[in-house]
Amino acid sequence: MISFGSDPAPSPEDKIPLNERSQSMSDEKDLWALEEQFWTGGAESARNMSAKGAVFVLPYPVGILQGDSLWRESIVAQRWRSVVFTMRSFNKEKNVAVLAYHVAAERDDIPIYKALCTSSYLQDDGKWLRMAHQQTPET
Repeated sequence: MISFGSDPAPSPEDKIPLNERSQSMSDEKDLWALEEQFWTGGAESARNMSAKGAVFVLPYPVGILQGDSLWRESIVAQRWRSVVFTMRSFNKEKNVAVLAYHVAAERDDIPIYKALCTSSYLQDDGKWLRMAHQQTPET
């Protein structure tokens, strides 16, 4: 074997088998699509994508919501016309994934809403379900 200089150290991703990396990339794409649907699809869509007992932390005065109380809160039922995610971060370990991002969301009746957000998902029986969602609005 001929070597030209030092071989770079393997990255942590190099230690993951290629088929698992492909699955992880597919999961990431699927989860970002689900997250966009959460914002634009309305309450019924969000309910179908959320685990029973899911916890949401929404801006004051709403606060912490869990389980059925999520779907009684009008702020959760809001449908946004468009969303743009920036500063995206994705982490997946086995059947748990976390998304973190900045959102700019738009509706006809209010100024553009901007916030830092996180969503945590659990893959249950091949389906990703949101376990938690949190929003911190820009001031």
